Amino acid sequence: MAANNPERLPEPQHPQAFYMKEVAKLMADRRRGAVPMALVHTYGCQQNAADSEKIKGMLAQMGFSFTDDRERADLILFNTCAVRGHAENRVFGNVGALKELKRRHPSLVVSVCGCMMEEKQASERIRRKFPFVSLVFGTHVLHRFPELLWAALAENRRVFERGDEQEDARIVEGLPTRRGGKTRAWLTVMYGCDNFCSYCIVPYVRGRERSRQPEAVLEEFRGLVADGYKDVTLLGQNVNSYGRKLGRPVNFSGLLRMLDAVDGDYRLRFMTSHPKDATHELIDTMAAGRHISRHLHLPVQSGSNRVLKAMNRGYTREKYLALVEYARKKIPDLSLTSDIIVGFPGETYEEFRETVSLIRQVGYTSLFTFVYSPREGTRAAQLPDPVPAAEKSAWLQELCAEQEKIAASRCAGEVGRTHRVLVEGRSPKSGLLTGRTDGNVIVNFPGRDETVGRFADVKITSARDWILDGELV
Repeated sequence: MAANNPERLPEPQHPQAFYMKEVAKLMADRRRGAVPMALVHTYGCQQNAADSEKIKGMLAQMGFSFTDDRERADLILFNTCAVRGHAENRVFGNVGALKELKRRHPSLVVSVCGCMMEEKQASERIRRKFPFVSLVFGTHVLHRFPELLWAALAENRRVFERGDEQEDARIVEGLPTRRGGKTRAWLTVMYGCDNFCSYCIVPYVRGRERSRQPEAVLEEFRGLVADGYKDVTLLGQNVNSYGRKLGRPVNFSGLLRMLDAVDGDYRLRFMTSHPKDATHELIDTMAAGRHISRHLHLPVQSGSNRVLKAMNRGYTREKYLALVEYARKKIPDLSLTSDIIVGFPGETYEEFRETVSLIRQVGYTSLFTFVYSPREGTRAAQLPDPVPAAEKSAWLQELCAEQEKIAASRCAGEVGRTHRVLVEGRSPKSGLLTGRTDGNVIVNFPGRDETVGRFADVKITSARDWILDGELV
């Protein structure tokens, strides 16, 4: 079954087809409106967003329509993130807020899934504290969602399911997908991570690396291009590791070249790219690509070699800067973005300033910045962490102020240039059309609605920090 077509029913041999039909029958007696309504709320990264699109695809096959109104929902599902502590706290708070809704609508099905639910302590907290939650499942059993929902409904019991080693190693193709729009699309090429950065919980909740077969990726990609998607982002925890365990002579650069050869009017992006595995071959492939975006998200996390070693990142400041230098030489108009963790356990202010000096040297287009958040089960969580939270927050503000100057200077340099912009819609604040350049920079400009979903040439007339203003050429 084509993964990009949510309306087509699974083939009869699809292992979940039976449960999809049975859930549809059961919901006919539980729904409060003409059709059962589902609310799916996603926390966290793009991979979670892609997983939610598959969940929605399966729900659509089970007869559900979708709503953002909790009062109308017959099923509410939270797809959770485990990367930072405040995200988990938000989940528990939002789940608790459903208690009164469940009391007023006893037929409501409440489900919690995703990365948090692969953590035993988190799923057990849901079991103990929130008895109105009917279904809890982890990332490794997402493909069994119809079966698990059927068990909760048909057997009138609470269902808790996490992956095991056998399911962790599986990749299930052919799941229906209900995408969030018609312009941009996520396309997962691999799952899991083998890097075990000392601060990161991802390998424990998403499992070890496994790559999809290149033919499966190519088939889904061709379907997206045929359906008119203009901006496709390839997803993986570390896309540069793609293909290592396939037993075939294909790596991520080879996959990029295979997809880039598909005819069409589109852009091809990818994330996340781990610096220790980013190669000159990858940069050369980007430089030679017909459709590959001149945007590279390359998370550095810290500018201090001691901190990088404590993080188990596998590269030095010097190696990272050498890769950036090569990339800028091969792709002069490259847009570089990155992730920064401030206040890693044991980090000193002097080491933090090394990070500030690195962002000045690189000149990033934008940064995603975070104060370190301890995750139970990781090595970093056991390290001494003497710097107070207030001081770390002050460091973060200092870093952000520096990056704002860099971004403002870079954007000011764009005034007068013309960019090919993918028009995504209208800005809710200004009412102007809004879109992104090849370098993933937001541009706002006046224009007509028929431009939405297409590429347009836009001349930059002014800059506001990391956002550009322009006019149609």
